[in-house]
Amino acid sequence: MKKDEDENKKIKQLESVSRDNYGKEMTANEGVKISDDENSLQAGDRGPTLLEDFLMSEKVAHFDRERIPERVVHARGFGAHGVFELYESQEELTMANFLQDPAVKTPVFVRFSQVVGSKGANETNRDVRGFAVKFYTEDGNFDLIGINIPIFFIQDGIKFPDLIHAVKPEPHNAIPQGQTAHDTFWDFISNNPESAANAMWIMSDRAIPRSFRMMEGFGVHTFRLVNKSGKSRFVKFHWKPKLGVHSLIWDEAQKLGGADPDYHRRDLWENINAGNFPEFELGIQVLEEDDEFKFDFDILDATKLWPEEDVPVKIIGKMTLNRNVENVFAETEQIALHPGNIVRGIDFSNDPLLQGRLFSYTDAQMARVGVNYQQLPINRPICPVHNNQRDGASRYVIDKGKVAYHNNSLANNSPNTVPGTKGGFVTYPSTVEGQKTRKTAPSFKDHFSQARLFWNSMSSIEKSHIIHGFCFELGKVKSVSVRQQAVNMLGRISTELAVLVARELEVDAPNVQESQVTKSSAALSMANTKFLPNTLRVGVIVGEGFDGQSTQYILDQLIQVGLQPVIISARIGTVKGNFGVELKVDDSFLTGSSLLYDGLYIIGGREEDDYTLFKTKTFVVETYNHFKPIGASQDGVAILQSLGIIGAPGVIIEHNPTLFANKFIDAMAKQRFWERV
Repeated sequence: MKKDEDENKKIKQLESVSRDNYGKEMTANEGVKISDDENSLQAGDRGPTLLEDFLMSEKVAHFDRERIPERVVHARGFGAHGVFELYESQEELTMANFLQDPAVKTPVFVRFSQVVGSKGANETNRDVRGFAVKFYTEDGNFDLIGINIPIFFIQDGIKFPDLIHAVKPEPHNAIPQGQTAHDTFWDFISNNPESAANAMWIMSDRAIPRSFRMMEGFGVHTFRLVNKSGKSRFVKFHWKPKLGVHSLIWDEAQKLGGADPDYHRRDLWENINAGNFPEFELGIQVLEEDDEFKFDFDILDATKLWPEEDVPVKIIGKMTLNRNVENVFAETEQIALHPGNIVRGIDFSNDPLLQGRLFSYTDAQMARVGVNYQQLPINRPICPVHNNQRDGASRYVIDKGKVAYHNNSLANNSPNTVPGTKGGFVTYPSTVEGQKTRKTAPSFKDHFSQARLFWNSMSSIEKSHIIHGFCFELGKVKSVSVRQQAVNMLGRISTELAVLVARELEVDAPNVQESQVTKSSAALSMANTKFLPNTLRVGVIVGEGFDGQSTQYILDQLIQVGLQPVIISARIGTVKGNFGVELKVDDSFLTGSSLLYDGLYIIGGREEDDYTLFKTKTFVVETYNHFKPIGASQDGVAILQSLGIIGAPGVIIEHNPTLFANKFIDAMAKQRFWERV
């Protein structure tokens, strides 16, 4: 009896602090009723966000502290050091010191990441990838915080907590982890049409990149470049990988999560260690202030890109990642990146999402790392730092003297402020006017034109993958109403897309007007990227008694063009061929997986047992089904023959070693043979 009473008491205690929000009026935590929870307070429709917006501050500050100590978003990340080199001076555009002299090499640190998953999530899940760069310039740190997609889900920073609450595991059961295929995410997307274009991007292959080294990076927001004459221009930042933009396919990505959940970080770590330094070129899109309103979209809208055909990307420099971290926690986890870290010559626009992030990131870093996070070695600028900020937890710097205020006479008013004419930071004096308002600017309200632009720009294979992506994701949604709403949204983008997805989900095809945009952009399709063999991994299956002479010649040819052969055999150790050739085995059939290689080269051998034949066929079938190239030497041809794939696209059979090497290298560079469909 006493036990039952105690249990009832505990239940009542829980009930007294529980809260059911369903059907209730929204209030702030102090009880103030909220009239608008979707728009931050701005000076005019397109003006900057006001610091007095106490409702946004409370909402975002609470959100920034929801996860301790793991990052709320971008928790699963991996970083590397490198250097940025300018191709030619950008003095005409900006007075930023690191963009003046091509002889100056600027140190950088890059953190690649996933948005949704926790630190333990698989790295090949479908997700937006973070691409954040800290430039350690002589004038202070400049952080270019980007992702691998040029647009974002929302237009206003006040809605960021809502987006992440929707995409994170559902709170009642904490399922699913690191995925978007669930009810709350698609309920958010369907009821926030500004997310339509981004939904297209994340259902494309861009959300499952082949590696960090083979994905683009975008600053997303509109910034300003300001030159020494005080002239301002709008700018967007781009990173273009020298290896091209490549992806996994969905089945491959899902299976890789089991075969190697650390696939992306391992790829980056191993290639840097091997001297295959990843390279990314920095590009900028520049727009004169007089052209701000000449487009059919608002250039300050973070859910819109600037088509490269309309505003070309100018390549201005190159970043090379050449050094791995020595301690992941001290460097990758403690790095504090922030879009508000800018240097003289770079300034903000009134983009409302950017304006919200300027508050959020400072607040989040202080909450996560501590008030003195800028003193940690990974965050510390390379230039001197002097100010009157003092104390706080984990203070590293020991300040001398008794004066910690300004103005003062006891220390001759030092540290001294620096006039703009002598290098001090001066905010660009853009005009701000308008009534205080919580309102979405009319120019931000076209949500489907660029979603249709993206669809129009896709190749047939890319469109097929997007359709399958929506079918999978929405097929996991339990609510029929949410599925229907999502398909209705797709109908506003493309009737064809909506009808095909509706048929798979057994919901009604939408009766809505689709976007009438007919324009396309070649820059948006991955079919138009570079195709190179450099750093791709070739699984080389070898058996005892293999043809040593021709094998060694072919392997040498593959290595010369930058391919990376991985020797696979029945067991770890060595495998012997004729002519005294002996190869060290990198992976056994047990420790390796066909998923880990970009193509297969079947050498075979004269002494193959049933286990070797079975495993080889298993590897070949999966590689073939993932559209990857397959080659075979004389002893390996029989295996391909038994599977009936000789003569199929991307299957290379050639007895002459020189001809084989050339054909196989070309096939590896192509990477996928979609003709097999």
